Amino acid sequence: MTTTADTILTEITGMLVEIVGDEFLLSEEVTMRTTFNEDLALESIEFVALAELLHHRYGSDVDLMGFLAEKDMDAILAMSVGELVTHIGRVTHASLAGAASASAPAAPAMPAAPSPTPAG
Repeated sequence: MTTTADTILTEITGMLVEIVGDEFLLSEEVTMRTTFNEDLALESIEFVALAELLHHRYGSDVDLMGFLAEKDMDAILAMSVGELVTHIGRVTHASLAGAASASAPAAPAMPAAPSPTPAG
């Protein structure tokens, strides 16, 4: 796991502690394989709270509800924390790459080639 994935996992774990309480999460270590439904038993209102916290932390590019809307019910029920970490990493990396290329200085223009002088 990369440092970025480790950081995102730590931040998501902190958000989950805030949402469901640390007493619950102390009995279960949150890992990339932890599932939201089976392991954490997250309810829909808790997904809404997580979406709000993700939005505050990562901005509008990380749209949990949009991410979930692309999945069928079985995929949502089986979704792991790792899938969300990967999604956030991909979205934030793309945002950073886009911002970097937008702020990069433009390449200097090539001078025009001299026009041939007529012989004469």
